[in-house]
Amino acid sequence: MNYHTYFNRYCHENDLDVCLSFTMPVGYENSNGTFDPDSKTVYINMKKLDERPDYEKLFYLFHELRHASQYLQPDRFDEMIIKSRHYIIMYDGVCYKLVDGKWKTCKLKGNENFFTEVYLGQPYEIDANTFAYEKVRSLLGDSPELQALYSFWIPKAVISEDTLEKIYGEIDQSIEQQ
Repeated sequence: MNYHTYFNRYCHENDLDVCLSFTMPVGYENSNGTFDPDSKTVYINMKKLDERPDYEKLFYLFHELRHASQYLQPDRFDEMIIKSRHYIIMYDGVCYKLVDGKWKTCKLKGNENFFTEVYLGQPYEIDANTFAYEKVRSLLGDSPELQALYSFWIPKAVISEDTLEKIYGEIDQSIEQQ
């Protein structure tokens, strides 16, 4: 599969000016991909995905391209996607908030299952996962394997906007106290 073909087509169709790299940044070596808004680079982990099927490679490519659009073209997205992209909530309660172009960090108390569901339930993540699924399905057709991959990245229960706002408030308060 040629990543560049899909990458270039998406960028052209969406008027998106970003780079594609297969060298993962430090700290992301185990990730399938990531997007860095500062360098405007979509990173895809070729070492990890090399032997994976095309639907999976494309899923992660389109997922990260959607994040690029979310960060660089926020006017195309609703208010909660725009807000949520400033908060990263990890499975272990470590949280990050983008403040004045810099990521601030804190740690919230709670269990791993809760934070995993919150991570998966972030509006920007749901949007990127749903977009990637729909895009790959339109290109390669639907399959039980693609559906399983998509299901893996969707929370078991909807995380309410009120719950998200409460967590964002806790993150804001924790970061302000630093």
